[in-house]
Amino acid sequence: MPRFFVYALYNLLLPFLLLLGLPSFLRKGIRRGGLARNFAQRLGFLSADTLAKFQGRRPIWIHAVSVGEVFIALKLIDALRAAAPGRAIVLSTTTTTGWRVAAEKESADLTVIHNPVDLPLTAWRTVRLLDPCSLVLVEGEIWPNLVGLLKHRGVPVLLANARLSPRSERRYGKVRNLVAPVFSLLDGVTVPFDEDATRWSALGINPARIEVTGSVKFDNATPAAASEALRDELAAWLTATGMPAERRILLGGSTHDGEERLLAAAARELRPEFPGLELVLVPRHAERGAEIAAQLREDGFDPVLRVGPDRVESSTQQGQTRVWIANTTGELRAWFHHAELVVIGKSFHGIGGQNPVEPILAGRPVVVGPHMENFAEVVAELRSRGGLRQVEDEAALIPALRELLRDPASGIAMAERGAAAMAKHAGAAARNAEWILERARLSDSP
Repeated sequence: MPRFFVYALYNLLLPFLLLLGLPSFLRKGIRRGGLARNFAQRLGFLSADTLAKFQGRRPIWIHAVSVGEVFIALKLIDALRAAAPGRAIVLSTTTTTGWRVAAEKESADLTVIHNPVDLPLTAWRTVRLLDPCSLVLVEGEIWPNLVGLLKHRGVPVLLANARLSPRSERRYGKVRNLVAPVFSLLDGVTVPFDEDATRWSALGINPARIEVTGSVKFDNATPAAASEALRDELAAWLTATGMPAERRILLGGSTHDGEERLLAAAARELRPEFPGLELVLVPRHAERGAEIAAQLREDGFDPVLRVGPDRVESSTQQGQTRVWIANTTGELRAWFHHAELVVIGKSFHGIGGQNPVEPILAGRPVVVGPHMENFAEVVAELRSRGGLRQVEDEAALIPALRELLRDPASGIAMAERGAAAMAKHAGAAARNAEWILERARLSDSP
């Protein structure tokens, strides 16, 4: 389909889609907090103080949707700083939770903003104010008006660490005639796996513009690791809220609805056999903390929240088993270092799974459920190397946990095999940074 018609259709439908999505956006923003903060940036208005940080310096503009993509962007930014100290960078993010994580890293050379809505006038105003030397989209969110405007100005548009799951490929494939004219505008794409290169080229991207660099997410060479201070803070919170000194922590990472109850029931059944076994839950969406606490209270547990009204500092109630709920954003990496064993969320209830590699790189054995579709390649690789345990259903979870708790050394060995399997991704951030800078230099040239 001609690109002109694609853009005409997109801009005709976009206002209606934005109106339809507005109630959900407002609900999430209110629940997560920070909705009103810098809201004008979403409409392409930047304050004089914000502009002063990068105006006239032609920054590299990096866009990351939410928390997961922000962590990848921060790895890229660290690598860019190492390769080109002092280079101005603007990091935009869509969600309020992503903005909070990114804003903690703001500095003289890094400006954090909310991403503008992709309406023509809003995108034009933001592009004019930023005057970037390149735009780097992290993982896969592509905004047609923004991409088209930058291409018209001769600014390279790059897609970095572009993971494309089979599910996303099928979804895009259904509307290939609509997405290919936009995807073909991309000047370059880096992908984690060979399979990703094949999928993106099938959607209209010139194969010559695609490079396999390994996954920035799984690159442990430049980790956006948790600080020792944060780890100590978490340990102090656990102690203050009744966690025994002799403890064996089972961690549910990035859990989704229903998985908290599943893990709590599993821990309850295993506890008589393994004294000191305690459960910490880190939900994928922090705002679900109160909901999870209510569910566990119904099941006879004594939940305690890291943030909120149930943030108590006392011993466990008589006859009830305490469960710790870390309803916070950006602390998951630190939690992995406190765990003996990690179960990855969205792999039992929900489809797609969450990232299983980060706890492995922290040296922790990982168990996942049957639904890891979004990480199919990496899970297959880890399983083939004996670096991860995948169970076929909920009934198989407790036996798998029991086996690893009985033999901690086997779990450590499993994590070591998993880390070795991921070694090929080491240096991915640096490779992507050099790739970005090479194209930025071309853009800077007269």
